[in-house]
Amino acid sequence: MHDPFPIPPPSLLVRTITPFAECFSLSTLPIHIHELLFVALSYHFICAYVSPVLSCRLFPTIYPHLSHRTRLNWDVHVVSLVQSIFVCAAALWVMYADEERKAMDWKERVWGYTGGGGMIQAFAAGYFLWDLQICLRYMSVFGVGLLMHAVAALVVFSFGFRPFVNFYGPTFILYELSSPFLNFHWFFDKLQMTGSRAQWYNGILLLLSFFCCRLLWGTYQSIRVYQDCWAALHVENANSSSSSLLPTLNITNPNPIGVPELQEEHSLATAGLMRFNPNPTNIPTWLALTYLGSNVVLNTLNFYWFLKMIETVKKRFRSSMEKKNEVEDEGMVVDAVVEGVELDWRVVEKQDMDGEVREGKGTGMDWADGEVRRRG
Repeated sequence: MHDPFPIPPPSLLVRTITPFAECFSLSTLPIHIHELLFVALSYHFICAYVSPVLSCRLFPTIYPHLSHRTRLNWDVHVVSLVQSIFVCAAALWVMYADEERKAMDWKERVWGYTGGGGMIQAFAAGYFLWDLQICLRYMSVFGVGLLMHAVAALVVFSFGFRPFVNFYGPTFILYELSSPFLNFHWFFDKLQMTGSRAQWYNGILLLLSFFCCRLLWGTYQSIRVYQDCWAALHVENANSSSSSLLPTLNITNPNPIGVPELQEEHSLATAGLMRFNPNPTNIPTWLALTYLGSNVVLNTLNFYWFLKMIETVKKRFRSSMEKKNEVEDEGMVVDAVVEGVELDWRVVEKQDMDGEVREGKGTGMDWADGEVRRRG
């Protein structure tokens, strides 16, 4: 599949980024740099201009009265919501429409390249580039942990520009399918709908999507990428076993009509997929360990987060039912989990309840704002 992005890369931009790409062996970055920057600048525009204006009009009694810190978190969640919907839709389309991707063997999944996969890599890297600059600008809000998360995510997704496991870019970005429900849960808290029926239904969808996309799908695809990388670590020349790339001959008719043409056509297709790695050898050990190590850490965190989410949802709605009268008369108690640590805050004066809960640290499952929000 050719790059489906409708705008070609500007020649000046390609020439500017090429020395950087050559220095870090990012062969396909110059042909996707415009997509990366387009996404990063679009998210900045949404966060700085679209979200504040639209939120004021949709929620005039809530958004304008939030603190600066909470409004910043609100705007970041808007970007996260837009990004998760956009990039998942694009990834699903590429996985459906890219016929070359469907026919890849393990060598092509490791070293191969298609324009559609490169575009998804660029969209993901663009989001994490924007995320990185947000964490740098507002270090006091998001902290060093989220800054390191943004750096690590940007580096790992940039490996796809070598290209390396370009095939798995659309695959792992589908972790983001659970992010819309996570963001809606956060917004329900800020809209003073904590413990509502809508939040309950959304919480169920969040748990289901998180379990299916991150635990089931993510674990299965992780096993596949481990297998492919293990094979690539122990091969001296991927082309030495090229017989697997050719159609199998019928033993009873060893030279059927059309097979040479099929072989030539397949060889040309394979050459196109492998044009950035025409003679691949075993992958560097540091590259495999970095990529697979990051994947192991993320999968471990996904299981940990899922258990904490179940615990938080149960506590949230149990607490909501037990303290319904107290909420009406005195304020409300919010059970929050921030980075896995449970905190309780009591807001005594009902008129002060503006959804901030101490400068936007969040409620409910807002611990995931700092963790799950950012990557699959």
